[in-house]
Amino acid sequence: MLIYTGVQYISRFIQPRYSMLISPAAGDWTHSHVFNEGNPLAERNTLWAVVLTAVMMVAEIAGGWTFNSMALLADGWHMSSHALALGLSALAYAAARRLAHDPRFAFGTWKIEVLAGYTSALFLVLVAGVMVFQSVERLMTPQPILYDEAIAIGAVGLLVNLACAWLLKDGHHRHDDAHGHDSHPHHQDLNLRSAYLHVIADAATSVLAIAALLGGKFWGAGWLDPAMGIAGAGLVAAWAYGLLRDSGRVLLDAEMNAPVVAEIREVITASPVKAHISDLHVWRVGKGKYACIVSLVTSLEADPEYFKQRLRIHEELAHITVEINVLVK
Repeated sequence: MLIYTGVQYISRFIQPRYSMLISPAAGDWTHSHVFNEGNPLAERNTLWAVVLTAVMMVAEIAGGWTFNSMALLADGWHMSSHALALGLSALAYAAARRLAHDPRFAFGTWKIEVLAGYTSALFLVLVAGVMVFQSVERLMTPQPILYDEAIAIGAVGLLVNLACAWLLKDGHHRHDDAHGHDSHPHHQDLNLRSAYLHVIADAATSVLAIAALLGGKFWGAGWLDPAMGIAGAGLVAAWAYGLLRDSGRVLLDAEMNAPVVAEIREVITASPVKAHISDLHVWRVGKGKYACIVSLVTSLEADPEYFKQRLRIHEELAHITVEINVLVK
């Protein structure tokens, strides 16, 4: 309900106050700027993951305080940030779908999802920092732990995390298979990947928490509880870095090393009409979809449409702009 209300509010706030005026003569030359087909299965499964995670978050935080387990408490607070991040992912899907035809988005709304993924990665960094701080504090001032109760809650938390991971992974694979995508990094749903990493990070910290609690119960190694918290923080930080790197590249349009850039150059080089690329800009506008602006220099009379047709053999190029500069002899 909270997520739906958020979408309604955002949609009203940025509702377009104007519309595109397209003359009948220009209509044949226009095209849709919706370059991303969406991921409805992932959106629905993410909502389910939000509900499951929020319920388990409350149980783990309450159990951690009651039974005095740092590992369980850290896992609960860790899960609270994941509940927020998963909610952000679900909100991003809904906002991107609702605003898909808003003319103010020059290349569609897909980057709303990427921005959500980037923000979720920042949450992961924050979680790692809090886990380290609390674990070090508990190493310095050990507290007695009610192991049996803490282990039971940790086990339930792990089952919830695995269920959420199954939901999100299933949505990703079915979406990719339905559209003939492979696992190429440029085809990934970064918003779904961020949600998936959050629940996998939760599952990993739950495993570490249970292992630490078992070690403390059977071998008296109470130090394992906070030590596992530190180890979990390192794992979470590593995943956060990877997600920040990948989503940041998309948001900053820093993908001129993508394979499609070399493919564009190959097409122009192989053209019977000889031309030289004087300027080239390529950026992503959807999962595995790119826009490009190519500026060419040639000594021959050439039509931009000729080069557009040659470039369209690469289906990942969803929006192509060609500029021709003819050298005067």
